[in-house]
Amino acid sequence: MIEPATPLEDQLRKLCLVHMAGELEAVLTSAAKDNLAYRDVLARLVDIELAGRHENRVKRLIHEARFPSIKTLDAFDWSHPSRIPKALVLNAMKLDFVERKEHLIFVGPGGVGKTHLAQAIGFAACQREFKTLFTTAADMINHLVASQADHSLGRALKKFTVPRLLIIDELGYLPLDKQGRDLFFQVISKRAEAGSIILTTNKAFKDWGEVFLDNAVATAVAERLIEHGGLVKIEGSSYRVRKRRQRNDGLDGQSDAE
Repeated sequence: MIEPATPLEDQLRKLCLVHMAGELEAVLTSAAKDNLAYRDVLARLVDIELAGRHENRVKRLIHEARFPSIKTLDAFDWSHPSRIPKALVLNAMKLDFVERKEHLIFVGPGGVGKTHLAQAIGFAACQREFKTLFTTAADMINHLVASQADHSLGRALKKFTVPRLLIIDELGYLPLDKQGRDLFFQVISKRAEAGSIILTTNKAFKDWGEVFLDNAVATAVAERLIEHGGLVKIEGSSYRVRKRRQRNDGLDGQSDAE
């Protein structure tokens, strides 16, 4: 049987101190047992409220980030890439580059773990209460093109410029037409002072002309990212192909790296 709320619990809920209200009786019981001072009781209740609010905010930020799946650094297979700057990745997990509004570019062939690492850093950013958004380059461009058709481009651009960390995945798999590259450039330019970008691409900078179909735009985008950014170059064969071969050979495998 659920005990009815006390008047104090009701007052705490009216003040939106719901976590404090939920743990009030347990804390008071423990305080009486341990003979805690009033200040210590209040400090414990405040800690509970702050922890509860943090947990709720993190859950909301993870939901709003639109990650295709939750990836963590612990689950990354460091042994798979033939070459990876591990120290640089571990340093990025500290999120100092987000504090400085800098960028991070992951470059490498498909299946070496670029997306996994980008999502892991994004997940860590949400836990630090940094507003984060994950998108593929194609989805972002399609969203912005559609917004031009219904005259809501300004609002659509805010979706990609407001977050402190924007993750743009899979640049380079499809070339961008004039409309697409102009919109991509707008996002990069508007984020110059707004926050950080993590970009994953299978194309080296020297080949971005093939992606943007315009060397001037490719150079302008690359310069804006590199000027305040770090490069994480990963080499190796596809993790997915390796796991598929292992399954075909009857060997156990873990989840895909990317």
